[in-house]
Amino acid sequence: MAKTYGKPLYKTFLIHGGPGAAGEMAAVAARLSQKFGVVESFQTRLSIDELIMELKRDIEDFGSGPVSLIGYSWGAWLSFIFAASCPDLVTKLILIGSAPFEQQYAKDLRATRLTRLNEEDRQRVRELEAVLQKPESNKNELLRQYGKLMEKADVFNPLPSDDDDVEVDLNIFQHIWKEASELRSSGELLKLGYQIVCPVTAIHGIHDPHPYSGVIQPLSGVLQDFHYHLLENCGHTPWKERMAKDPFYDLLAAELSDK
Repeated sequence: MAKTYGKPLYKTFLIHGGPGAAGEMAAVAARLSQKFGVVESFQTRLSIDELIMELKRDIEDFGSGPVSLIGYSWGAWLSFIFAASCPDLVTKLILIGSAPFEQQYAKDLRATRLTRLNEEDRQRVRELEAVLQKPESNKNELLRQYGKLMEKADVFNPLPSDDDDVEVDLNIFQHIWKEASELRSSGELLKLGYQIVCPVTAIHGIHDPHPYSGVIQPLSGVLQDFHYHLLENCGHTPWKERMAKDPFYDLLAAELSDK
């Protein structure tokens, strides 16, 4: 599944996070489509291998030759894995707000988020985490509520936003995140960087509870062509930040124009 923005040629693909948060990069796609042909790719499968094949089909069906991949949060990992698996289809990789590539950098993430919430929100987080772990169906709305609480902890100075069109899918989240976290803890995720031949850029908010050191330091050791930008006054989602939105889009436009 995919949605196109702007006019062909479509050489820029946006990969959403979650896992299971289809549509969350619509605002970025709309903004970039003023200058570039953009495809917003949606993830519907329940294994990483299947997601790779799904994205490959999207690129072959909608793209025009090798493309730039812009991956956000979990989508940064998926884009990274894809660039290692299908290097001939990717000319540039841009990682936005990526989760850390080594487990040691993720150990304080939950605690950091909780300290940024008030007691009422912290209690609701604990309640939702308990319910979401139970084997029941129809909990997508609870996952959405949980995501909203995490977003409160992740931002620095947010703009008003409306994410009602984002399709939250707990089934996808549970299947994919289990596999992805095991890939990281085993060290295999980072090792894939040795197979990536295209330039890679990381864009990360300094206020993001996902520590930028967990992206920059591991990737600097495995990638052939890597550089990064740190955004001041910015949390996990740069395009939703009042003070970082414009610098973020300027960076993206510069990266996409410099191929």
